[in-house]
Amino acid sequence: MSLRIAIFDDNKNIRESISLLLATVTHFEVVGCYSHVMDCIENVAICKPDIVLMDIEMPGMSGIEAVSLIKKEFPHIQILMQTVFEDDDRVFDSICAGASGYILKNFLNTKLVEFINELQFGGSPMSPSIARKVLNKMHSVSAVIKPQAAPDYHLTIREKEVLTCLVSGLSYKMIGAQLHISYETVRSHVKKIYEKLHVASLTEVVAKAINQKIV
Repeated sequence: MSLRIAIFDDNKNIRESISLLLATVTHFEVVGCYSHVMDCIENVAICKPDIVLMDIEMPGMSGIEAVSLIKKEFPHIQILMQTVFEDDDRVFDSICAGASGYILKNFLNTKLVEFINELQFGGSPMSPSIARKVLNKMHSVSAVIKPQAAPDYHLTIREKEVLTCLVSGLSYKMIGAQLHISYETVRSHVKKIYEKLHVASLTEVVAKAINQKIV
């Protein structure tokens, strides 16, 4: 079964370049390309994507606002933000709005396919610099919010090791290498951590771990 992908970007050349790149992957199907997000709910309802690629700087309404609207109507859809900006607030706002991952446009040709595949399997792909910014922002927010007492989530020793790596901003591949376990094993542990902590995204996992000092 193909993975259905919709592209929102006001730059025609970028939309076409991404479409051509994704067309080289047999299990990817581009089901919609849009130059603005003013009709994003209607667009998504019609093309029914599994994953949305969303530019932050869009005419009329920002990509961040569009993400919030899309996630409210279609919470199952994964959204990967793409932009030229490395701004803490934009990054944090995008993730808080519901974006599942984040990629800088200068990484599109080399990392986009990998990031989409990671999204498909429950990951939250981000450029290393972006991951650090999000984590730094979370730490700064947690510093002014009174930490909550952490209940016993019954995490195993290995799950705590994986969670510690997630909080440190490591990707699934990096976690596997550090703990000497396979990518699939990392995914399995992360899925169990999500279930035990009652969260649905990497952002929630990291925020809860930091705020409740779980690891």
